[in-house]
Amino acid sequence: MKGLNFKIIASFMGLTSMMNGFFMLLSEPFSWYHHEEASFGILSAGLLTIALGFLLWFFNKNAEKNIQKRDGYLIVTLGWLMLTLTGTLPYLLTGTITSFPDAVFETISGYSTTGASILTDIESVSKGVLFWRSATHWIGGMGIIVLTVAILPLLGIGGMQLFVAEAPGPSTDKLHPRITQTAKRLWLIYFSFTIAEFLLLKVAGMSWFDAINHAMATLSTGGFSTKNNSLAYWNGNPLIQYIIIGFMFVAGANFVLSYFALKGKPSKIYKDDEFRYYFLISVSVTIIITMLIVFFQEPSLQTTIYHPKPYGEFESAFRHAAFQVVSVITTTGFVSADFTMWNYLATALMFSLFFIGGSAGSTSGGVKVVRHVIMIKNSMLELKKQLHPKAIISVRYNGSRVSRVIIFNILSFFVIYMLIFILSTIVLTLLGLDFLSALGAAASCLGNIGPALGSLSPVDNFAHLSDTAKLFCSFLMLLGRLELFTVLIVLTPYFWKSN
Repeated sequence: MKGLNFKIIASFMGLTSMMNGFFMLLSEPFSWYHHEEASFGILSAGLLTIALGFLLWFFNKNAEKNIQKRDGYLIVTLGWLMLTLTGTLPYLLTGTITSFPDAVFETISGYSTTGASILTDIESVSKGVLFWRSATHWIGGMGIIVLTVAILPLLGIGGMQLFVAEAPGPSTDKLHPRITQTAKRLWLIYFSFTIAEFLLLKVAGMSWFDAINHAMATLSTGGFSTKNNSLAYWNGNPLIQYIIIGFMFVAGANFVLSYFALKGKPSKIYKDDEFRYYFLISVSVTIIITMLIVFFQEPSLQTTIYHPKPYGEFESAFRHAAFQVVSVITTTGFVSADFTMWNYLATALMFSLFFIGGSAGSTSGGVKVVRHVIMIKNSMLELKKQLHPKAIISVRYNGSRVSRVIIFNILSFFVIYMLIFILSTIVLTLLGLDFLSALGAAASCLGNIGPALGSLSPVDNFAHLSDTAKLFCSFLMLLGRLELFTVLIVLTPYFWKSN
């Protein structure tokens, strides 16, 4: 096995850092316009990040332009660590967050599009820092790695290995035979949807600043809001919440399907097995929870978390049920109501969605619907084989046969995912959390959900965790965002053997 190409790895980390610094500088005008003290800190953070990136790139620019598979895994993992370390600078240099573990948690929660926060008074944070906070979502949503893949040909570097390591989901559908063209098309769709939602939210009643921040957070399925009450702040404006429900659902679907829809090929959407299940789960759970709220919710709890409007009104019940179901299944994490205050069955259904996730090829986290579909189909197939052991039958997905290699990969992923979830729950209880909170935190961070259970419910945050617990949750968020294998492979001794 060929050794690692450390020069190209360092060069790529430099490119990643420079792009990160550029996004930091985009936050500067917001602080400058509002005459905020944070302006100098944001400017300093951006320039330092760009300078660091330039040095890494400049001294390694003549590296061999050939990325092997092992290089790709290490580039993605180290690239995200570089994003995290440099991404803490705007928080630290502006004094918004003074603790390094807190800054790491908030930063990686942004990049991993988890949306969990340690900030207790978001509305007091400077506009520039809030924009940067939302920008970390937008950068991480589609993956800055994929963005960089789009410009690598200009430097004579191939990027297939990076795209495979970074792209979410068990498989990557291509929109174009060339990987760089695929990355460009994905980012064009991503950018276009962000602009569209921004304009609709502005028309619906949000301020310009709130609209752009929530558009970035929605399309990335992130969940950071500019308000302490999250989207419950707009409980009196149903149109805003319905717009966000729609875009959350789109962001949680495969972006390849969005591409085909925009190309005038909608038939590819309803013929897609994963999308049908994704739609069916979202609608079914929404209807069930709506009925539970309308007919079985205790009168004393028939209020939204911040607004006195009764859930007994069908539209209100449906809207909050739909909002929270779509928010959780897409791993966005926006909050319009505290689902842990609903009746036990509704809360249990919401928690089960923590383990579903959105579609492969979307910006959402979690296990992904396609994995569940294939696991269920494989389980039904095994039952048939018990009755007909000599029959030659195979799992089929979208009309094609699924290879045993992919099935084994998916089963391995799910087993490892659940083992990490169980072990993480135990670790978090050892770090001081009660069992319910530890259970919720492990599921939420690993699935990049955001809100959890217990003391980490939708109306609480992660500020009270110990520094060790925050760093552990940060690791879980990174592990979940990069789909387990990308990080775990780098941690194995075999990865570092040169032959």
